Amino acid sequence: MRRLTYAYQALSRPFQVIPVAGARGAKPISTLKASRSFPGLFVRGGTSNGLIIERRHLPPQDEWHTVLPSAMGSPDPYGRQLNGMGGGISSTSKICVVEPSNRPDADVDFTFVQVGVKDGVLDLAGNCGNMSSAVGPVAWDEGLVADQASKVQNVGEKTGYQEALVRVFNTNTSKIIHSRFRVSGDPPVYCHEGDYEMDGVPGTQSRITLSFLDPAGAKTGKALPTGNAVDMLTLPDGSHINASLVDVSNPGVFVRIDDLGIKDANPATFTPQSIESDPTLKARLESVRQAGAAAMGLDPKTESVPKIVLLFSDSGSANVDIRCLALSMGQAHKAVPLTLALCLGAAANIPGTIPAQVRVTKAEGCESDPVVIGHPSGTVEIGATVENGHIISADLLRSARVLMKGQVYY
Repeated sequence: MRRLTYAYQALSRPFQVIPVAGARGAKPISTLKASRSFPGLFVRGGTSNGLIIERRHLPPQDEWHTVLPSAMGSPDPYGRQLNGMGGGISSTSKICVVEPSNRPDADVDFTFVQVGVKDGVLDLAGNCGNMSSAVGPVAWDEGLVADQASKVQNVGEKTGYQEALVRVFNTNTSKIIHSRFRVSGDPPVYCHEGDYEMDGVPGTQSRITLSFLDPAGAKTGKALPTGNAVDMLTLPDGSHINASLVDVSNPGVFVRIDDLGIKDANPATFTPQSIESDPTLKARLESVRQAGAAAMGLDPKTESVPKIVLLFSDSGSANVDIRCLALSMGQAHKAVPLTLALCLGAAANIPGTIPAQVRVTKAEGCESDPVVIGHPSGTVEIGATVENGHIISADLLRSARVLMKGQVYY
């Protein structure tokens, strides 16, 4: 009897018996693998990491749900994403899809995808500021940016320090982001080495400057969707809470920790870990978030927008203007979602909002005063350019590094 060798292939579908390469009639292993993979990069952007993929390597967008969740290891009822590239928490379950842009004001189009860890749901409702920092450098090195020579300038004549500018169009929010980053060599490529330190990330890197242009109304069309600096939200249990509903870069629901009935909260005791260990509090925070979403005209069941941000009454430091603790995708964030930091920084410059009320200092008569935001992993400074009450841009510094490049299997 002729002896055949078989291998079992399990790829999120019923088992199939497939002849191993070398058996008569078998396809080469490389061909089998290629049919269930795509090229990609695994990248850290700010305090997040995830995949960056060129759109041309993916099926049509309405079929992404057949590919991307499995690549990240979702759905995973254990919450670990052990079978994919995800890290089991919202800040490490992210994907950026990029392609050259046809817009006259952009070099690259970028779509952000948040992958649900446990349910595998793809959420494209908002953008991720941290992962946005990696888009420009990757697009540059992967040849997606045309006429690169015109986009490089010397910013240090004596040191030879050069920066490139990539204009990024984010399809989630229909907003433009200008990304400036260090390049070196001939031809110039992204250089991640530098002396910039970023809280939440070990070591030093080169800085990436992100400018979010005209960031107000990313999802609702207005910085204050309800027209109010403060709204009183009615919760399902009949209780009420004051909140500032602000939409800059991404929508946020900002509430005082004191108004939640949590007295004498301080950053040493009220931490992401303490929130995660209190299911009753988490449920209440979700009800606040959903009530804010409804008031903003957004879908309350979409987890990614708006996000809820809790504000301490005392920043705890003379060097910090506002101290916060944010939740993302139902989880307490160990730093702060970057688009929420942008939103908070802008809100602190809008008179009457809760962030403006709790802010420690503000230069008299200055619309564009930078804001230092404290979060569980350190601080982040947000710069805003405001003219006659209109937010021209919101700016911040990040760093990014490519960790791996190759084939992603799903």
